[in-house]
Amino acid sequence: MGIIIMMGQLLSLGLGKIQQPKVVAEILTGIILGPTAMGRIPSFTQHIFPAPSLPYLSLVANIGLCLFLFIVGLEIDASVIKRNARSSLLISLPSMTLTFGLGAAISVPLYHNFIGPPVKFTYFMLFTGVSFSITAFPILCRILSTLKLLDTTVGVIVLSAGVCNDIIGWSLLALAVALVNATSGLTALWILLTCVAFAVFLIFPVRMALLRFAMLTGSTRNGPTMFFLTITMIILWACAFFADSVGVNPMFGAFLAGIVVPREGGLAISLTEKLEDMVTVVFLPLFFTLTGLNANLGLLDNGITWGFVIAIICLDFAGKFSAYTIAVRISGMSWRESSTVGSLMSCKGLIELIVLNIGLAAGILTQTVFSMFVLEALVLTFMTTPLVSVFYPPERRVRTPVGGISQASTGEGDEVKCDCECRITEDQPWPSRFTVVLDKFDHMSGMLAATQLILPSPLVTTSRTIESMCASDRIQEPEISVNALRLIEMSDRTSDIMKSSATDALIHTDPILGVFRTFGELNDISLSLSLSIVPYEDMPDIVADQAKRHGSELILLPWLLPTSNSRETREDPFSPHSSGTERNPLEVFISGSKGTGNLAAVTHSQFVHKVFADNKTDVALFIDPGSSPSDTGLGSARHVFFPFFGGPDDRLALEFVVQLCANPRISATVVHMSRSSAEGAAVERPSLVHLEEKEIYKTQKPGYHEMPIPPTVVLPNVSYGPTHFGSETADSVIWMRYINSHSLSNVSPSMRAALSRIQFSEHSSSIPLHSAIQQASARKPVLVVVGRSQRLGWDDHTLELESILKERGSVGQEVVRRTIGDVATAFVASDCATAVVVLQAANVSAD
Repeated sequence: MGIIIMMGQLLSLGLGKIQQPKVVAEILTGIILGPTAMGRIPSFTQHIFPAPSLPYLSLVANIGLCLFLFIVGLEIDASVIKRNARSSLLISLPSMTLTFGLGAAISVPLYHNFIGPPVKFTYFMLFTGVSFSITAFPILCRILSTLKLLDTTVGVIVLSAGVCNDIIGWSLLALAVALVNATSGLTALWILLTCVAFAVFLIFPVRMALLRFAMLTGSTRNGPTMFFLTITMIILWACAFFADSVGVNPMFGAFLAGIVVPREGGLAISLTEKLEDMVTVVFLPLFFTLTGLNANLGLLDNGITWGFVIAIICLDFAGKFSAYTIAVRISGMSWRESSTVGSLMSCKGLIELIVLNIGLAAGILTQTVFSMFVLEALVLTFMTTPLVSVFYPPERRVRTPVGGISQASTGEGDEVKCDCECRITEDQPWPSRFTVVLDKFDHMSGMLAATQLILPSPLVTTSRTIESMCASDRIQEPEISVNALRLIEMSDRTSDIMKSSATDALIHTDPILGVFRTFGELNDISLSLSLSIVPYEDMPDIVADQAKRHGSELILLPWLLPTSNSRETREDPFSPHSSGTERNPLEVFISGSKGTGNLAAVTHSQFVHKVFADNKTDVALFIDPGSSPSDTGLGSARHVFFPFFGGPDDRLALEFVVQLCANPRISATVVHMSRSSAEGAAVERPSLVHLEEKEIYKTQKPGYHEMPIPPTVVLPNVSYGPTHFGSETADSVIWMRYINSHSLSNVSPSMRAALSRIQFSEHSSSIPLHSAIQQASARKPVLVVVGRSQRLGWDDHTLELESILKERGSVGQEVVRRTIGDVATAFVASDCATAVVVLQAANVSAD
């Protein structure tokens, strides 16, 4: 077992580099361990696979195959067939008929050259035809997942046609086995009718009873219970036993058992998650090894034999490729897409090997013919990936609309189209459309707090608060539209692929979206929900596409530092084992193997970095070091601290701070930082531009810090060219407009109310980062807002940041610095903020 699993995994790692499915490596493992290669080593087979052990290996492999066919039955989704029933039948039936005919045609010379009279030609022709016409549906799903085609038009057609092909193929195989095991035509007819009646019995009364039982045990709500799983396994083995007893292979009964399991509540997916690992890791490698032991490519030792091998490969591929290509082309797709479907449907893999092993066990196939077809299955499966890459490159792919195979949406977001016009007006001077990214439950508290911050007013407003608000605060609140995007990582696991075709149901049952939906209803937010199941490396692209589709003006990303959220690593201050040392928020990135969250934190930082680098939309990263402004209660005053260093990102951050202060419960301190030439200057309290701080907090009367802005000016769009001098000019212009705008009268009430809660000041220091951290530490709890990059700003903070990191014991934080920038890294390392928000302006890369 160890040799089989180890060799299979090693070959899978190597072939995975060229995007080959794992089944290719497992077939090669069986061939290498068999008489073709290592079996030629003297005494290798006798010691590693002694003859007395083969019956036990075969028994275990057959148990694994029954479980695997049960999972294949679970993968069959009737809704996929219903959605594309007409196209599936029009594509599958003619194509399977043609390929079956080609298989029957080549069976004539094969029979006369390699089989002979002891075997009935009819039986051999049936197995050859089934072998030619069948397609490996499970392998197709994995190839589509590897090549990222599940959410394309080609993926939809292949899945629906593959399901139809799978059902017809297994029916033909059951017919062939029934004919082989029957003593007469009447017996074969009886076996066939018995199987049909048994299938009808399972699909209707048994499935209905199983559904009621699942609902009674709560399995449709909370996943399969132990009792439900036990009953399901009993049904599985009972079906396999019945199919075997009537003269059909037990795997056919296991396949039917998988079909009748209810799909409601994601029950089939949950069952697959419980079974797939053991089947994939242990049982299937045994089957491939037995196949390799039965195949001997050394028997293909003459020109006639190799001529037949080449003819089988070419005829099978040509029949499949041409039949499906023409059928799909007639249905209305392009030649490129049709050729891709034809290439995918020519995939063989595991299903053909099962057919071949059944034929070999029944004595219909000889070892030579068996080896020919095994080689054909290996070659055609290997060819699938490179052919699809040639016919259907990424730039030519057509994605299905939202609500297709891998994405689903609900709410008004389905109707939203990209609107390139600026929505910032005199009455609405801030962004109002947001995309909130939800990937893990650990990030929920941070995203709820971040979404709450962007609302123009708090959830609860008491009568006293309303009376105390000045007239300028009573303004017409803008309507906030939020699109919540739930991201789920897709792997090559069967359960993940099943989830990708059930997103329409998952979007209503996903717990994270359920929490956010409730939050939106409580806050009266115009909310739309989206769910996408994609590989991790594609998540940044999905975020960008969703923001464009929703017309979002700002993307909200979460980032929770793992050390602050790991309950098992959090120390009890009253415990005798508590170290009492200050926690370093960045130690997760330098802990190496000491912390389990290190790899996850670095991986998430790469995701955030790619979103920053690729997006054409403004992005705000909410870094939650373990607590959020909501921890202090919705009725408590919250304070925002923003050090303005300059640059496009800082100008966006300034606009964001002003928007936050539209909420009457939020106030802010904005400090224009500059570096002085004096060495070692002490950190001084910044002087106010207009008023003393105590006067601001005593009386917030209209006119003190209203600082209105001309209605024709849209601050985020001020641009003086992508140069250092142009950026400095833009910084100065925006800052002077804010501090001098109190003399202007033509200003919107919303801007007037927001600016009245902001305290502007200027500060110069030789150590600006230390000074900013000290000022932020003076106010707790405090939310720190910073720009990600000072690429076009006035200063470089590298040396001072290294000093701060050394003081905190966080040397070597290149990953964090490249992800969130120098200023944000300094604040996170200092642990002085309740949370940190990092903003990057659209079309600005800080790499």
